[in-house]
Amino acid sequence: MTAVGKSIPHDSATGHVTGTAAYIDDMTPLAGELHVEFVGSPLAAGTLKSIDFAAAKAVDGVVAIFTHHDLPAHENRFGPIFRDEPFLVEREIDYIGQPIVVIAATSKTAACAAAKLVKLECEPTKSLLSIDDAIAAGSYLGPRRRIERGDVDAAFTGAPHELSGVLKSNGQEQFYFESQACIAIPGESGAVRVISSTQNPTETQAVVAEALGVGMHQVVCECRRMGGGFGGKETQSAIPAVMAALVATKTGRSARVIYGKDQDMIVTGKRHAYQTKYRAAFDNSGKILAVEIFFHSNGGAFADLSTSVMERSMLHCDNAYFLPAARIVGQVCKLNYPPNTAFRGFGGPQGVAVIETIMQQVAQQLGIDPWQVRRLNAYRDGDSNANSTPYGQLVRDHLIVETLDQLESTSDYTGRNAEIETFNRVSRVKVKGIAMSPIKFGISFTSKFLNQGNSLVNIYTDGTIQVSTGGTEMGQGLNTKIRQVVADQFGIEVDRVMLMATSTEKNNNTSPTAASAGTDLNGQAAVVACEQIRAAMAGFAAQLFSVEDKGIAPSAEHIRFVGGFVFDDRNPVARIPFHQFCDMARRERIDLGARGFYATPGVDFNRETGQGTPFFYYTTGAAVAEVTIDRFTGEMTVDRVDMLMDVGKMINPGVDLGQIIGGFIQGMGWCTNEELVYDNTGKLLSTSPTTYKIPNITDVPVVFNVDTIDNPKHRINVGHSKAVGEPPLMLGLSVWLAACDAIWRLNSGSPVCLTIPATAEANLLCITHRARSLDVSAVAVTDQAI
Repeated sequence: MTAVGKSIPHDSATGHVTGTAAYIDDMTPLAGELHVEFVGSPLAAGTLKSIDFAAAKAVDGVVAIFTHHDLPAHENRFGPIFRDEPFLVEREIDYIGQPIVVIAATSKTAACAAAKLVKLECEPTKSLLSIDDAIAAGSYLGPRRRIERGDVDAAFTGAPHELSGVLKSNGQEQFYFESQACIAIPGESGAVRVISSTQNPTETQAVVAEALGVGMHQVVCECRRMGGGFGGKETQSAIPAVMAALVATKTGRSARVIYGKDQDMIVTGKRHAYQTKYRAAFDNSGKILAVEIFFHSNGGAFADLSTSVMERSMLHCDNAYFLPAARIVGQVCKLNYPPNTAFRGFGGPQGVAVIETIMQQVAQQLGIDPWQVRRLNAYRDGDSNANSTPYGQLVRDHLIVETLDQLESTSDYTGRNAEIETFNRVSRVKVKGIAMSPIKFGISFTSKFLNQGNSLVNIYTDGTIQVSTGGTEMGQGLNTKIRQVVADQFGIEVDRVMLMATSTEKNNNTSPTAASAGTDLNGQAAVVACEQIRAAMAGFAAQLFSVEDKGIAPSAEHIRFVGGFVFDDRNPVARIPFHQFCDMARRERIDLGARGFYATPGVDFNRETGQGTPFFYYTTGAAVAEVTIDRFTGEMTVDRVDMLMDVGKMINPGVDLGQIIGGFIQGMGWCTNEELVYDNTGKLLSTSPTTYKIPNITDVPVVFNVDTIDNPKHRINVGHSKAVGEPPLMLGLSVWLAACDAIWRLNSGSPVCLTIPATAEANLLCITHRARSLDVSAVAVTDQAI
């Protein structure tokens, strides 16, 4: 009996479909609980002159109103990397909706009514609302970073061909179903319990402690589940948590804050928009000789995680390709928008989009198939001349070329390409395109200290097990996979293992559930804890099952935990049910609980030199997308997608398949429909499902084939599995690349400059203005320009 490798239902599946899985706003209010609202800035940039909340305070039901004056003066700043963001505005205003006043009332109606009566006197100042504005003003966040290898200038000087261009990729809203939410419950001696919809309980604990001027030991943060996160709750759950905790500790009553969807979209950060200059040198076969890439991102008003996001863009702009010479530079721009933050892929999509654009344009310029150019430049496992990244890490034990070859065959890429040529010659209304793109996504946090996890495993005398980890469940199936891993450690049924709510009281100093490393870190930590318990159990069992007259001496190495029983494999007939054995062990004072700790080995990256080994391994794959675009409306249909992923040995194939498909669709949404629209004051206009279009059922590819490839070379990580949460998202770029291909074919080979997302409007403009497309011929990325 084994649980690992089986498609066991998600542990909250029944609760999800019946509505019994409780989220924060489903929790029964405590006696005297207060509702929390806040008043945000009406300006993108300005100075706060005065606040008048006399009328608001007079509203029936209002209990208290707070401003930055109610926080310790030296503690009104936070940030995961740079401590530059205020919890509540003091004087300078930096984006629309920036929290200024917190209101606590006995009902949400009263809190909202009071919020409308708060009068803010603000003096506007000049706002920066575009990357070009920030560059002109020299407005940046954090240092400029560089990764460089080889003699880039010499490679360009001697190259037979080169190309250059500018790629603009816009932002994306996380659009989790459960908005930012938190309940704070005051305790004794200044303590507070925070129940938060957060991917980062330890960070939330630390930030609340800092804001209140107390020690972390006085704050407990809990998270049972989230209604989605996608990175949007890695850091940005901090402000609502601080609001609720401030109210709870000041009033002595529990407090609840739940953002509305429009409110959430207006005030929270999103995927970073990028404006990237690129240049590539290549030979007659399409072999890349050198690249030069300069990233500018929209970090928003404060640093948040923007420098780390930029770092991952720089580390992923090679994608699946060997670049013999490369100069990669990144700079985060400071603009008057909410601070942009983590989003599934964490900068990887913006980096991958650039190199895939280069590969496509190399092929187009030389008149050869883009698939051939991609295969020619792909990393080759075991080839010492083509298996190291620009940052110096070896790319080992992968199947990138094999994946491209298999997918080319199974998708009938070549045959369909010929059919598309025929279709486009005949059609006068629609045009088709096709593209294949691979992915090589590094798995680990690029900050070394975050690559750690711990777990608490408790076995009870009835043979059931409780497991606590620092990982948070946001629908991705982390808890289910850890249950399977732990069940297999003791040879019992999965339903006898329960994952407990994540709490900083049980698992301290944990990393966020992010970087696709949730199962890697927490699952391996759980295994470490189980191994400690099994060792103690096996020692006891060895004495129990020894039989002198049969020559069976005590040996822990021969003890097995299989099929719900414990036995010595030299005499398997003598076996004890697991639950009975646990009771016997406890009576002999055997410790049936353990804390496991795991630190990812071999990862380290020096961001000053741009060299190192930031990743434990890579998850790889590829996708082929075929699209049809209406030449007169720009509307695009995704006709077919074929995906092939190397995700190692899957702990739960059903869960992993859901992650592969969901990730792809979310990536496709970024590339096609999901457009953030702002007015000229910096106000977000697309603030709900009516104006912000995430993919729906009609956007799913008409034909959608998903498969995995077996990789016998991958022998590391928990259960020889691979992370699966983020890598498929970047394969959504294949749809955008297919759109670029379609328009390129229609344009008779003219350069195509299609932004991300390729909305119907963007497609139509690109088609109808092809002769006036952005002139990329004169763009060059040089040190002087940088």
